[in-house]
Amino acid sequence: MMLGRIIGNVVCTMKNASLDGKKLLLVQPIDRHGRDKGRPFVAVDSVGAGAGETIYWCRGREASFPFLPNDVPTEATIVGIVDTINIPGG
Repeated sequence: MMLGRIIGNVVCTMKNASLDGKKLLLVQPIDRHGRDKGRPFVAVDSVGAGAGETIYWCRGREASFPFLPNDVPTEATIVGIVDTINIPGG
């Protein structure tokens, strides 16, 4: 799982039927210090995240697991909202 920050939402007029009722959010990947790391991407929200929140996300086959037994076509899913990040010794 990786860290990210919600920077926007995505509105679709047409999408796969299995995505009906699911929120699509724009995520900026970040490092453990909160600095931008890489390019933004779209992820399916499984936890009710909102703008500006720090989240963790997963990708690949595991991205569809939060929606089991439904088969949701996703490459990235938001699976948690981060409250704090503690860096030992830092």
